[in-house]
Amino acid sequence: MRRSSSRHAGFTLLEVLVALVIVGTALGASLRAVGSLTQNSNDLRASMMATWSAENRLAQIRLAHEWPALGERNFECPQGELHLVCEEHVLGTPNPSFRRVEVFVHEADNPQRRIIKLTQVVPNGL
Repeated sequence: MRRSSSRHAGFTLLEVLVALVIVGTALGASLRAVGSLTQNSNDLRASMMATWSAENRLAQIRLAHEWPALGERNFECPQGELHLVCEEHVLGTPNPSFRRVEVFVHEADNPQRRIIKLTQVVPNGL
């Protein structure tokens, strides 16, 4: 005598829905992680390019043996497609033969966000 089973092999609708919720949650977390990595990569890139802009200005002063005038000035210092603005502050030091040059770099679209600040002491080349 053979008994027939009323149970069929397979998944119930509830099991499938639970599996879909788990997979959806994992995919959502993965997308947030990828988005965060992308933002960090963009910030690092902007920081690197801002550093290049500030270093370019400080190297220009060094190589030209420039004695910069005291005060502040702003000038554009783009790197690639990134529009940057450099703000240069030239300050006196206790020794009159030296000046301190500070270069701040901001995004042109967001001047309140300072990306980098580099400082250099410049000797009087006279």
